[in-house]
Amino acid sequence: MRTSVHRHLGKVMAGAALAVTATAVMVGITLPGAAGAGEADTGSARNTAQRAAQERIPGEGRGEGQGEGQGQGAVAPGAVEPPADEGERGTGSDPLTGDEMERAVRIALDRQVLRSAQDVDGDRGPQRLSVELARPDTAEPDARAPRRADVTFYDYEDDTLIIRTVDLATGTVARTGTQRGVQPPLSRAEQTEAARLLIADPLGAGLKADYKDATGRELTSPDQLELFAMVYRAAPGARPGALDRCGEHRCARLFPKAANGPWIDARHLVVDLSIREVAALGRD
Repeated sequence: MRTSVHRHLGKVMAGAALAVTATAVMVGITLPGAAGAGEADTGSARNTAQRAAQERIPGEGRGEGQGEGQGQGAVAPGAVEPPADEGERGTGSDPLTGDEMERAVRIALDRQVLRSAQDVDGDRGPQRLSVELARPDTAEPDARAPRRADVTFYDYEDDTLIIRTVDLATGTVARTGTQRGVQPPLSRAEQTEAARLLIADPLGAGLKADYKDATGRELTSPDQLELFAMVYRAAPGARPGALDRCGEHRCARLFPKAANGPWIDARHLVVDLSIREVAALGRD
């Protein structure tokens, strides 16, 4: 049995793109001021002011009284702003910090990936699955290995797993790998979307009835459930045929629990997230 779910995706994507923000380096130069107190000649003072104006960097402002008491040609040392704080960093083989994870995702999500991929909700950009510390190359001693992160995405546009290895020291993508037919564990966002599709589908009627029996309330949102899920792969000769592509497609089998309540049996239902359809497994 196969039921299509058509849902208007009215969400507006929060942000057109994520990108690494470059830090501008600002150099402030203090320029010489008016002539010293011992200069009584007004022409000399005028010439000093003209020279100071010529030396001033275009666009640089100057405050009231700046340069008072300085001799001709005196220049204060330049000041360089420090780079933007990149947050907490780990060392060696320490697990990635939260700041490192966020930075790795920003680096991995370049414009090409954002433009070409699609997430589980149908929005632009791939679905984030995981961010983990990358293993050192075999030729690199562990103590000297660059600190890298493997950022894993799933592209629902063409059912492709994308793994981008980010060098956290240089802020660049060291390598990119793609695979098809590989299905890592489902992310929290994917589990939530699978539950949303199931609740909206006619095959979810039993789930909603069991929830009402257990809680006395109507089930209308995944937020009312504690969700556990596993990737479903089609087995040879399994029925129905609607699930034959599970494995190539990303499919979820849910094990829901009412929030602060009992488990609800939904093992016979499978959600194909790639085509947004729900199917029921045959029961013996």
